Amino acid sequence: MKHVYSDILEFRGSHYDFGKRQGELLRKSFMLSNREREWRLRKPRFSIDVNETKQAFQRFSPQIWEELLGLRDGLDCSLERVLKNFSGYRLDYVRSGCSIVTGKDFFVRNYDYHPKTYDGRFVLYEPTDGGYATIAPSSRVTGRMDGMNEKGLVMGYNFMHRKKPGDGFVCTMIGRFILENCQTTKEAVQLLKEIPHRHSFSYTLFDQNGDSIIVETTPRQVIERRASVCTNHFELLTEENRYHLDDSKRRLSILQEAIERDLTAMEAFRLLNDSKRGIFSKDYRNWSGTIHTTIYFPKQLRMGFALGEVDKPFIFDFKKWLNGESLNLDRIDGYLETDIPFAQMEAH
Repeated sequence: MKHVYSDILEFRGSHYDFGKRQGELLRKSFMLSNREREWRLRKPRFSIDVNETKQAFQRFSPQIWEELLGLRDGLDCSLERVLKNFSGYRLDYVRSGCSIVTGKDFFVRNYDYHPKTYDGRFVLYEPTDGGYATIAPSSRVTGRMDGMNEKGLVMGYNFMHRKKPGDGFVCTMIGRFILENCQTTKEAVQLLKEIPHRHSFSYTLFDQNGDSIIVETTPRQVIERRASVCTNHFELLTEENRYHLDDSKRRLSILQEAIERDLTAMEAFRLLNDSKRGIFSKDYRNWSGTIHTTIYFPKQLRMGFALGEVDKPFIFDFKKWLNGESLNLDRIDGYLETDIPFAQMEAH
């Protein structure tokens, strides 16, 4: 068992100042050196065009471009280096497996991936220069794995494939765009239809009205459907699916059978977080182990977070935080059945 943790970052202020603060913190961590080592081992199959990237951000979220400039200044490095590591534009994304289920007033998600790619950062951010406040685990610093905003909109994504990539944004940055710019699932669906997509993913959206929408996206097509469970294959864009879907369909079957029993929120959490129930995975070395489980309550503006398998999640009251209360908590601890550390914990 490996002891792991996510550092908690609370920030209220402009995107530039937020970026600069994150850069200053990153200079003291292992994350940047570990990311650079990844590039040495896995040469990027794309080039960074600063002007092209800037134009893409100016269209969808100019404030996050300011955050990238703040990161540059906080790290005291080149903008090209920041864009390669943290922009979420024209990057590649390795395969993973995730599971999502929504109910009448809750959204539960397993994030399954490889620990060494995991930021180990949990972020509460209230911008003062535009955009909604958010609570979420981060990915590649500027992106979000899943999360909720101050309007009660929740987002989580599921990997489908990397075939025939496009010149667009990856899932983590798209998730950030959704949370900072949309109030409802309807608005998020429209944004997903406008954003250029790098890879193929499904995005599950859930708002305070209980509206649960899954949007199937590829660089070629975007289509939505109403559903309350999602794993790692398309239901509509079936021609885009990978060939090996047995595990994805197995997990989907378990989730579909469970929701017919009208699960409570905590029953849904246990279904995803209990390794004996068939959804939680320990396959970390193959990029599909369950790292965290989140549960969101949009109407209450509360969320629960768990690293690894736990008895119960740690509950955050986002509404109180929005009213000015600090968490007075530095990090969240957990255990994974692996010896692989997170990106910010030690050199690898």
